[in-house]
Amino acid sequence: MPSSSVFRSARFWSSLVFVIISLASAFYWIFGRGEPVSTVLAVRGDAAEVVYATGAVEPVRWAKVVPIQRARLIYLCECEGKAVHAGDILAQQDGSQQKAHLDELLARHDQLERDVQRLNNLLDRNAATVAAVDQAVTSMKEIDARIVAAQDVLNDLVLRSPMDGVVLREDFSVGEIIGSGDVVFWVGQPSPLRIVADINEEDVGRIKIDDVVLLRHEGFGDESLSANVSSITPKGDPVTKTFRVYLALPETTPLRIGMSVEANIIIKEKKNALLVPAEALVGQSVFVIENSRLLRRPITTGIRGTTMVEVLTGLEVGDEIISPTKPAYKEGLRVFRAEATKP
Repeated sequence: MPSSSVFRSARFWSSLVFVIISLASAFYWIFGRGEPVSTVLAVRGDAAEVVYATGAVEPVRWAKVVPIQRARLIYLCECEGKAVHAGDILAQQDGSQQKAHLDELLARHDQLERDVQRLNNLLDRNAATVAAVDQAVTSMKEIDARIVAAQDVLNDLVLRSPMDGVVLREDFSVGEIIGSGDVVFWVGQPSPLRIVADINEEDVGRIKIDDVVLLRHEGFGDESLSANVSSITPKGDPVTKTFRVYLALPETTPLRIGMSVEANIIIKEKKNALLVPAEALVGQSVFVIENSRLLRRPITTGIRGTTMVEVLTGLEVGDEIISPTKPAYKEGLRVFRAEATKP
C-alpha cells in the first residue's frame, strides 16, 4: 500500500477517535454530571421572628372637621399648615335661607310679645280673659323654641376647630357644595406621632406592649426606622379578621403624617443563631450533596424569619446545603455544584 494511503487512513481513524471522545465528553458533560444545583453555607447570625403589618402615620391627637348640613361653601380660612385654637372659625356654609327663616321667627316673636303686653293691659281693665293671655304666652314660648332651633341650624353652618393644633390638611374650595360625608379639614397636633396598623387575628396573640418594631418606607431606603407597640385594640374586626395595633414613634422620626409604612414587629430574637435560607427547607429537612447525589438531612428549626430560618439540630456552621430547592429535587438525584455562596 502506498505510504500516502496509509497516512490518510491513519489520519481518518485519528479524527474518528477524536470525534467519538469529544461526543462522549459532551454527552457526559450534558447528561452524566446530573442536575446543576446552587449551594449555600450554614452561617451564624442574629435571628428574629417577626409579625408583618402595614400601617399609616397619624398624630396621637387629631380630629376631622365635617359639616352637619349640605350647603355651599361661602368662606374658607385657607389656613392649611397654620396653628389654630379650639373654636376658631375655619369655614362657613351658605345660610341665607336659614337666616331668612330665623328673621321671620324673630318678627313673629316681636308680634307675639306685643300681643301679650296688650292682653295683659286689657286683663288689668277686665277687658280680656286669663285664657286669652295664657294662649298668647304659650304661642310666644313655642316661637322662642323654634328660634333656638333655627339659631342652632345657622350655627351648624359655621365649621370651627375642635381643638388646639395645626390644620394638617384642607380640602374643597369656596363655591363647592359639601355635606355630612365630606371631610373639609384635618386638625391635630404634629407630635407625637404614631402608626395605626392592622394585624391578622392569628398573630395578635403573639404581640406584647413595648415590642420593638422595625419600619420600612420606600422614601428612606435602608435608613433605620423604629417604633414600639403602645397599645392593642381590645376588639377585632370579624369581617377583615384583624386587630388594630398602635405603634409609638420617637420624637426624632423622619416619617410624616399620612405616610404608609411596612412594619415588622419583633416578637422573638436570638443572637449568634445558626441560620440557613428559608428557601432551602423541604419541610423539616434540607438537601446536601454526598457522592454527587442529593441526600435529605433532617433538621429541627427554631425562629423563622422572612428570609432566614434558625437551625437547632442537624447542621453545623459551614455545612453546605442546596438552596434554593426545587420541586424536581428528589433524594438520590445526580447533581453537580453550579455555585456555592454564603447567605
